[in-house]
Amino acid sequence: MKLYKAYAKVNIFLKITGMRGNYHEIISRFMRVDSLYDELSFVPKDVSDEFKIIGSFSCETKQNTIYKAYAALLDSLDEVSAHSLQNLFSRYGVHVKKNIPAFAGLGGGSSDAATFLKMCNEVLHLGLSLNELALIGLKVGADVPFFIYGYDSANVSGIGEIVEEFREKLLDIEVFTPSIEISTPKVYGLYRENFYNPIDGFEVERLKKMASKDILKTVAADEANDLFKPALELYKELKNHYRHGYYFSGSGSSFFRVKERIE
Repeated sequence: MKLYKAYAKVNIFLKITGMRGNYHEIISRFMRVDSLYDELSFVPKDVSDEFKIIGSFSCETKQNTIYKAYAALLDSLDEVSAHSLQNLFSRYGVHVKKNIPAFAGLGGGSSDAATFLKMCNEVLHLGLSLNELALIGLKVGADVPFFIYGYDSANVSGIGEIVEEFREKLLDIEVFTPSIEISTPKVYGLYRENFYNPIDGFEVERLKKMASKDILKTVAADEANDLFKPALELYKELKNHYRHGYYFSGSGSSFFRVKERIE
């Protein structure tokens, strides 16, 4: 069966711009990491109504982002297409070779969900546009739309639903992930309690126009990512893993840098 690649991402910068209910609004530059990806494929299984994910996961099937994507897709389809989708997964399971670490700020679960939605759209000829898939994906997680669009680099805002392509050369990114499982809700919670300081619109526009290599050349790690300081406070052992010249992705625990020297 055909293999599909679900790529990781890093956040070149991640700044909080405000709140929307219980959600934090952000402005962030997402960049795809070409060298790190999960591999997804459909594989035959014994006929049954059970949705099956084959791979190394610590969560229950119904907690998996792929299952959540399946449920969201099923809910959005007409009766005929929904029946085709259910029929497909009565005969096939989803095989996932995990290479992207979990709880790492690299978007692995979101990328898997987005890739799964695109696989279903292709295999079943559902005819859904990328915008329609992104709206379905947003029900699964805030980062899913970025992976649906498949851009090399993009400015992501709102709670993740606004994805604007940023045309630039894809950087050769090296990722280092310590064995620390970080809770994104806890990091955001501490940010809100102790570090809340949204940036203004002028700074948002300045960052949106800057090339990623220029941002990494001029901005320190704790300035680039508003979640770095609260993550360090919550997970003291992160300090032992931080290396000069590296940046922090998402809510962690991954650090990254550009392999070639930034001129």
